[in-house]
Amino acid sequence: MTKPTDDLEAVRALTTALEGFEANDQERIIRWAREKLGLAAAPTATTHKTEAQNTNQTKTPAAPQPTAIKNLSTFVKEKSPKNDVQFAATVAYFHRFEAAPDKRKTEINADDLQEACRLAPRERFKYPGQTLRNAHNLGLLDRGSQDGFFSINSVGENLVAMTLPSGAPGKDKARKKRTPRRLAKTKKTTAKK
Repeated sequence: MTKPTDDLEAVRALTTALEGFEANDQERIIRWAREKLGLAAAPTATTHKTEAQNTNQTKTPAAPQPTAIKNLSTFVKEKSPKNDVQFAATVAYFHRFEAAPDKRKTEINADDLQEACRLAPRERFKYPGQTLRNAHNLGLLDRGSQDGFFSINSVGENLVAMTLPSGAPGKDKARKKRTPRRLAKTKKTTAKK
C-alpha cells in the first residue's frame, strides 16, 4: 500500500533543502522549481506578504535586505561578462531583477542593449539585434511577446547569478602555460649530454 502524500512533509523537505541558502538564492531556486514544474509565477504582492508573515513567525530576525539599488554600470562591472552574449544575458538579468522596481522590465530589445553599452561603458554593437538572437540560439534568452524582444530564462539566470564572477579580486587567474611535449623532451635530452 502506498503512503498518501503529506503536504507538511513536502514543506519540511523543501525548507530543509533551502536552509543553507541566502534569501535571494532561496527565491531564485523556488522560482526555478516553479518553472520546472510548469506552475505560474507567484504574484509579487503575495510574496512580500508571505515574507512579512514568515518574519513574524521565526524566532531569529531575518537579516535586513540591502536598500541600495545597483546601477547597470556597477552590475556589469561586478559580473564582468566575457563576450557579447554573456553581456546581453547580464543586461536582461539586470533589467528583470536588479533595476529599481519602477524601472524593471521582463523583456529587452536592441535599443535596451545599446543603451546598456552606453551606460556600462562598452563599445556599441554594430548589430545589437543579432547579439540578442545569438543569446537566444545559445539558450540564454527566450523570445519575447513582440518581435525583437527577448527575456532571460532560467539558463541565463543561472549563468549571470551563479557562473559569472561576483567582482571578487583574483577570481580570474591566468592558466599556467604548458610546455609542448616535444620541446620538453628535447630540453631533457640536451641536458643529459
